[in-house]
Amino acid sequence: LQQFNQYSFIVSKDSNAFEIKSAIEMIFKVKVSKVNTSILSGKGKTFKGEFATSTPEKPVFDISRWERALNGNAIRIMHSVNNGEYGGESIVMWDTKKESLVSWYFTTAGFYSEAILHFEDEKLISVEDVTGNENGITKVKSEINLLPNGQLVNSSMYLMNGNWVDGHKIHYKEVADAQVVFK
Repeated sequence: LQQFNQYSFIVSKDSNAFEIKSAIEMIFKVKVSKVNTSILSGKGKTFKGEFATSTPEKPVFDISRWERALNGNAIRIMHSVNNGEYGGESIVMWDTKKESLVSWYFTTAGFYSEAILHFEDEKLISVEDVTGNENGITKVKSEINLLPNGQLVNSSMYLMNGNWVDGHKIHYKEVADAQVVFK
């Protein structure tokens, strides 16, 4: 839709067209000519991603499920690596005081993070403050590239023991019957 100068946003079901238009104009410093709204079903989408470090001898896959949550006020993302070896759950929503997307991520490894998110050059950028990671990771910078074919590429860097190091790179394709597994 971007080629037609049209954009889609997830907003509260309680928002009206005037409120949406005002918020978009204020946040993005643009003039909005028209707002259309629709309510989408909460079915969600499931993706299967292969890590760039995956090999035939040691395959590493992530299943990620994205769905509406909290009456459409948030997005819930659940994921699991290699059938539940590791996993986590995030809630992403708009913070009116920060005027930004924010998220909270909780893991099966016992640590959690809080993040600020924004869009930049058609990519979703996340900067997370990590608490309780046993490997010394205190920050994560992630970039999710939303490809025109519906696929996702997630790349990250970690601040580990005071140094930025390469994290993971995962290429996701939609796989409707894939399952997130927690053990």
